[in-house]
Amino acid sequence: MIRIHFTADDFTRVRFAPRPSPVPELHAALLMLGAPHEALLFGRWRSRLQRNLPSAVEPLADLVPDGVAPAFLDVLGDTLDEGVALVRAARAEFVRAGIEQVYARRPAPPWIRALHGGDAGAWRTLGRAQRAAYETVLAPVWPQVQSLHRAEFARHALAVAEQGLGAALTGLAPGPRLRDAVWEWPLAGAPGGREVRLSGRGLILRPTFHWRGGPLIQDLPDRPVVFTYPAGPELPLLPDGGDALGERLAGVLGRTRLALLCSLDQARTTTGLARRIGVSNATTSAHAAALRAAGLLTTTRTGRSVHHQRTALAELLLAGGTADDEPPRCSPGKPLGAFTTRNIT
Repeated sequence: MIRIHFTADDFTRVRFAPRPSPVPELHAALLMLGAPHEALLFGRWRSRLQRNLPSAVEPLADLVPDGVAPAFLDVLGDTLDEGVALVRAARAEFVRAGIEQVYARRPAPPWIRALHGGDAGAWRTLGRAQRAAYETVLAPVWPQVQSLHRAEFARHALAVAEQGLGAALTGLAPGPRLRDAVWEWPLAGAPGGREVRLSGRGLILRPTFHWRGGPLIQDLPDRPVVFTYPAGPELPLLPDGGDALGERLAGVLGRTRLALLCSLDQARTTTGLARRIGVSNATTSAHAAALRAAGLLTTTRTGRSVHHQRTALAELLLAGGTADDEPPRCSPGKPLGAFTTRNIT
């Protein structure tokens, strides 16, 4: 259980990151790359990236030998250049403390020892590794990350406006609750817990669309606490075109549910959907209920009829990285094998 203690001042200092930050999102993706769980959904994503990562990225693994990155790597910044510059500008004692914590019980590689000493060449090695990793891991899907962040930002803003900050905090994910100015976030299967006291510093909420584990927290003296929570779809973000995305979605959703989503190029009744995908009304209703529970469609009643419509998340999943103003490249009248997307450029 994570327990975050608010003061009255802290409730006025809760902010939502207005834009995604490339460096922390990159580090979240790299942590996910090394995580052993969720092989069914992320196995192919990991295999593809591990084949394509250039050797220049290898030094980054030295900084996280146990899967926990030193705190000086966790920065904001609207661009990659800004984020890399913020990492480089970290105080020398902060960098040394982070490295010493990571390498408390093992010898450090030579370049890490040089980084600990402030060597300019070691910093260039780190900067090259971050840029090479970004170009391979994050740049191909960055438009998707931006679209997802805009949707999450809008969701949070609406929740605050309609229900208040408390409801917005507890609605970030299933399970969190706010009791007596303490925000509790349960961690499934994790022993113990963590206590974080804001003490007037405030809180920055930052969604990540790669990491699927528990929240990542940056708690530094005299700075707002940064709370990074997993907010993306359960699928990994992939830039592949052609039939690859359709096959992956079919493997996770099932081909009938994917066909149903593809058929919702406009709002349709249950009967209309059943005709288009060739199943019974009862089967259509059951699949629509499952997709609605997953946040992929909405259902509204008009008189005696109900109409189903795709949500923004479903549009994004089907689009697979097309421009914001383009419809999903999904042809509902054709076999599922003809479902195509456009590559991100």
